[in-house]
Order: sequence, then C-alpha cells, then structure tokens
Amino acid sequence: MSTEPEPTEKTEPGTRGAAPEPEGTGEAPGRAADGVAASAETDEGDGGASVADGESGAAGGEAAEGVSDGPVGGGEPEADAGEGGDSAGVDADGAAKAQLSEAEAELAAQRLERERIARRKAEKQRPVDSGAKLSGKAADLLAAVRAVESGAKPVAAVFSEPEPPRRPAQEPVRTRPVPAEATGAGGVGGPTPETVEAVQRVLAEGGAPNALASQVAAVLGEGADEELRADPWQLLRVTGVRPEQADGFARGLLGAECAPDDERRGRAVTVWLLEQAALAGHTALEMPALTAALAQRGVPDADAAVQSTIAEAEALVFQDALDPAAPDPAEDDEEGAERPVRILVGLERYALAEESLADGLARLINSVPKEDGSAEDWERAAASAKGSAAELIRAVAAGGLVLHTGGQASLTEPAALLTAARGLGLRAWAATHSPLGRDSFSALLQAGPQGGRARDASVPPADTRPVATVAGLLSGAEGPGRDGDGAFDLDLLVVLDAPQLDVETAALLVESLPDGARLVLGGDPAVLWSAGPGRVFADLLAARICPQVASRRPDPGPLGELVSGIGIGELNQVEAPGKEVVIVPVRDAGEAVHRTVQLVADSVPRALGVPAEETQVITPGHGGAAGTRALNAALKERLNPGPGRFGGFDPGDRVAYSPAPGRTLPGRVVGADADGLHLTCAGEPVVVPKERVEQSVRHGWALTAHQAVGCRWPAVVAVLPGDATQALSRPWVYTAFGRADRHLSVVQGAEQALPRAVAEIPAKPRTTRLPVLLRTQTPTPG
Repeated sequence: MSTEPEPTEKTEPGTRGAAPEPEGTGEAPGRAADGVAASAETDEGDGGASVADGESGAAGGEAAEGVSDGPVGGGEPEADAGEGGDSAGVDADGAAKAQLSEAEAELAAQRLERERIARRKAEKQRPVDSGAKLSGKAADLLAAVRAVESGAKPVAAVFSEPEPPRRPAQEPVRTRPVPAEATGAGGVGGPTPETVEAVQRVLAEGGAPNALASQVAAVLGEGADEELRADPWQLLRVTGVRPEQADGFARGLLGAECAPDDERRGRAVTVWLLEQAALAGHTALEMPALTAALAQRGVPDADAAVQSTIAEAEALVFQDALDPAAPDPAEDDEEGAERPVRILVGLERYALAEESLADGLARLINSVPKEDGSAEDWERAAASAKGSAAELIRAVAAGGLVLHTGGQASLTEPAALLTAARGLGLRAWAATHSPLGRDSFSALLQAGPQGGRARDASVPPADTRPVATVAGLLSGAEGPGRDGDGAFDLDLLVVLDAPQLDVETAALLVESLPDGARLVLGGDPAVLWSAGPGRVFADLLAARICPQVASRRPDPGPLGELVSGIGIGELNQVEAPGKEVVIVPVRDAGEAVHRTVQLVADSVPRALGVPAEETQVITPGHGGAAGTRALNAALKERLNPGPGRFGGFDPGDRVAYSPAPGRTLPGRVVGADADGLHLTCAGEPVVVPKERVEQSVRHGWALTAHQAVGCRWPAVVAVLPGDATQALSRPWVYTAFGRADRHLSVVQGAEQALPRAVAEIPAKPRTTRLPVLLRTQTPTPG
C-alpha cells in the first residue's frame, strides 16, 4: 500500500517522477508587501520595510514561470533576486498596515506588563561651551547632547559632523519582579467615564470617531481632553492612528492655525516613526534615516523636529564610535583627528533597556561565580559527558556567561549541563520561550540527556522539573521565586530559545540574576529574531565577549538534512523514503487553501498516522488569500464547524492566545461565560476577559512562523502562496520548516521565490546599540 498522502500530490524530495499537473484556476496576482515593521499582512517582526534602511519590503521580483514539479531545491536559484528600494523613509500604505499589526498591539500591551528598568541618572550639571576642544558643528552637537541629558533646552545643532561619545555614569538598578496582575486585561485604574466623555467632545470637534475616546483617555490619562486640545497630534499615540489621520483631526480642531511646520506635529511624527522602527526590530535609528523619513512625511524642517523631540525628552540622542578600537584624540589634536561616530536617536524605554542589559552582562562576566563545588567535581561531571556537552560544562564551570548554539538535537547538551549542575548541589533552572518548549525540554530531562531513562536522583519527577517559561519566570508564576533583594533564587539559569529575547525581556532577566550566578544563553542563531526590538543573541555572538560553545550534534533524518542546508543558504534535494518531506505544487491561493485543508484533514492522518490536532499549518502572514485568516476559516469549517457563538469561537476550536508581546500560546476553546472565554493552553486553564478576546485570541490551526517559533509539532504544513513571496527570507523558511518533528508538507505556490529567498535573502538588519555598549563595558577575551 502506498504511503503517498494524496494521489494528486507531487512527490517528495529524493524522487524523480512527477505526478500529473493539478487542476487550478489560473495564476493569482501578486501583492506587494508594504509596511514599516510587522505588517498586519505579514509575519510579526519579519515583514515590511524598515525605517532605517528604507527597504520596500519586497523579498524578490516576480516569480519565474515554468518551475518544475520536482523536489525541494530541484531548480537552481535565480541569478538576480529582486531588491527592495533604497530610498529612505516609510511608505504611507505600509505604515498604515504596520499600525494594524498584531506585533504593535502586543508592544502596546507590554507597557502594562513590565516596569521601567531604570531612570538615567542625571549627568553633572556643568555647562559645555560650544567649541571647547572641538570646533564648528561637532562642538555644537556635543553641547546639544549634554544640554538635553541635563534637562536643559539644547542649542541649535547640525547632526552631520558628530563628536566622540560621552556616556554618563549610571547606577545599576535591580529590577523588581513583575506583578502577575500587571499582565491581566484591562489594567487597574482605567479612565473614568467623565474623562472619556470629555475626550469624545474634543474628538467630535475635530471630526475624529468617538470610538477612539477610550483609547485616547487610557493613553493620555486624566486631563486627556485638555492635552488633546492643546496638541491635537497627540492622537498619534493611539494604536492604529496614522499621521494623515492625525493631520485631519488637527485641521478640524485648529482650523487656519494648523500648519505642516507646526513644532507639535514634528515631535509627534518623530516619536511615531521611532515606534514604527521598534516594530521592525530597531532600538534606535540613525539620524539620516530618521530625517529622511520625516521629510517623506511632509515635515519641512526634519532636523528641527528631531531637536525639538530631544529637547522635550520624548527621545534620546546618542553618539556611537564607528571604530571603538581607535584611540581617543589628544587634547592638542586638530579637529581633523576627531574620531568618527554615528548619531542615533531612540525612545527612552529601549535605550535604558540596552544600557541596563549591557551593565548586567558586564556584572555577570566580571563577578566571581559562587562556591558551588570544586574544580575536580566540575571536571568529573564534564568527563561523564561527551563531545560539545563536556565543553559546555567546562565553560560554565569557569565563567558567569556562556553562549551555546545548535539545533533541536543540541538540546541534549543543556540538559546534560542542568543535570550535572543539580548533581553538584546548584539551584539550576532552565527557561524556554513557549509552554510547548518547556514541556518538551522537561520530557528530555525526565528521559535523561542520552534519551533513555533517568539514571539518578538529580533528575526530578515531572511535577517538579526545573523548567519554566521566560514569562512565567519573570512574573513569578513559575520558577524558583525571588530572594529578599528581588533577585532570582538560583545559581544557574539556562535560557533556551535565546534568539527570541527582545532587549527589554533580556534586560529584565539579566538584572534579576544575583551576583555570582551563571547564565547560559542557548538557541539556534538561524531562526527568526525576536518579535520585539533588538537582536540580543546575535549581538552577543558578534561581540565575542564570553565563551561560545557550538554544538556538533546535527539534527537527524531527512528533515534535519533539509533544514541544515537551508541554514547555510542551500535548498537541497533530500531522500525521504518515509514521506518525511512532501512537496505539493499549487497554481493559486485558492488551490493552496484547498490542498492545505486536504492535507490536514485527510492525507497526513491517513498516510502517516498523525491526527489533525497534531498537525500545524504555518504561512507567511495573516492577510491575503492564503493567510492565517483564510486558512483558519477553511480549517474551522472542515474540522470544527460552528456558529462562533462565543465571539467567533466555539468549544473545540484551536486558538492562538497572545497574552503579551512576542508570546503566543497554542490552545483550545473550552467554553465561555460571564468571566470571559475559557481556554486550555499547554494543559493549563486560561480565562480571557470578554473585552480582550478580539485583540488577543485568534484561531490557531494556522499560525505565522513568528507565532510558531519555540514550538514543534509531529507534522507541519508550510503554505507558501504566490501573493506572499515578498515576505520570504532564509530565516523564515528555516523557522517554518524546522517546526516539524516527523513530517513536513510544503504547499508550494512561491515558485522560484522559495530557492531565491533561501539562497539570497538573509535576515533584515536591525539597528541596535548593544554591540557598542558591550565593547565599552566588557573586555575582549584573549
């Protein structure tokens, strides 16, 4: 009996025969991927154009016609990949989509969950004379920076000839645990009805919809109506509002006094652009990119707008040396000896998070690990391990910060480390990105690092395994708890899925570690980066400030071979005798949806024995004819039809619940009552209040790759529709294909855009300050 999932499907990699061409309705028109950051139509944190580099978001040009029906990688990648535009700025339509993205909604919600890390300590109040030891524009810039950071109004400055950085001293601040109630919906002390009514009157005067009143009141707080009347462009602080909409409101409210060169408008648009950049992963923007984007948004004097924003403390300005190894210029040097720097502008929250993270990492590296066993004990533990697991144990024994890289198979190495550390009496814990990852790593610990039964008492029973999620660890809902100083009550923390750490989460984790504790950050550097701003793991790997251990355990089987090749830019043919990989070519989005439903509901369960509830569909974005919305609607109709009487959901529906930015919990609907929608996520009951359901719960038969990262399923159906080829990149393909444990079906409508993305489109660059901060605070090993 054949194990082919469907007679009409194409053959898997490794076979040479081609099945008959499937019927279709013709080629679907392509659709450009617009957006500043995480577009509503593309994967969170991965789609759209960047303010920093002005990319158009296009991953490639039109797909070449006539692609063969052969296996993955059967055709050579095209020689000329389509490039995005080089013009700085943000496309208006793209920015609109970005405002509607799930990632932005999550970033807004995150403000309710996390405390501020630390307030920058005021720099000494001493005047800086323009031209002291410098001359011309560089001296003016230094004076402006110093004036802003001391709280004064800056002098006029031109940001084209910057000066070497002068970073103020900062006290390390120990962060406190995040209260569990801070993550709840609705928050505490919301706007009063009187405030909402007052805001409604102001909105009506300016011609804005009354539906925005609650959001405006929540964002601006008490006196929101007066603040909005004094500065109509404050409307831009509300999620989903675009500059052109705020301009229309301002015209209706101010009349003839409304002008494009209004200082208030320049500040509001500057902050809005920095928020959009954060959605794209940047923690700051270089000055030329920001001023170009402001000019594109109709701000006549972009430099003045940025300076006004800095003067009002709505953004911070930084100078980072382009060559940190170069010596500081001598006092008697001429201005030609000035060290070149770049000027960056960023929002305070991300600037403080990066500085706090750099301080915390330097503290871990420079602190002496606690007395936790002799060198002989550590060496004995390393000798009992094998290969790179032994290297990892030795590296952790010697230092406070260690990086570990590898794929799924390499998880046995941190498992061996955790077991060895607990055997030495250390309070050792692991943290994962998702509950599914937590449960998977817990099972690995229970089985023992070699995959057999646990061999000693150092591996605890299932209900007391030392594994938590990062979110649970920070909130106190999971993990060892905190000591009297607010630090984690542990000696060793192993963070898996480290590429998913955004800069704020990483800062919270590091600042919560006690002095003398050890930290291991591990993960696969080839997967998609965090949904939030920053690229912490990649920056640390590039900085080389601590030991790095690369696993030598490759992922096994055809799936491991396929994914490993993608990681180095090669889409190879793989032999898959057990139907581990199957390619299903389609000609349009309608056929892609039809084949996806067929695979999940019939073919994979019948041919491979994987039930539909253990098969996950992954597609590039939420919108489009074959995005998550369309696929979830079709899969619900087939697998769990119902009227959607609970806000569009029925008992038994698979859902994706997003309680906070960058976190997606796969779950299932249990029911609903006056308290809200009842879910079960990773075996735990969750109640989502009624007012939070629409913004935090989606159907979950189909997810984006960013939602799926950190999780794995027995079977995955990766859908690559022709209208989403611009969203494809090597990290996206690597992440989506790597979510499968036993079987991967690729519904291939992207044609040559798929091999081109793997070969030629790496991760989009992100502008961060962490590498510079790390270099200035930590010595280079060796």
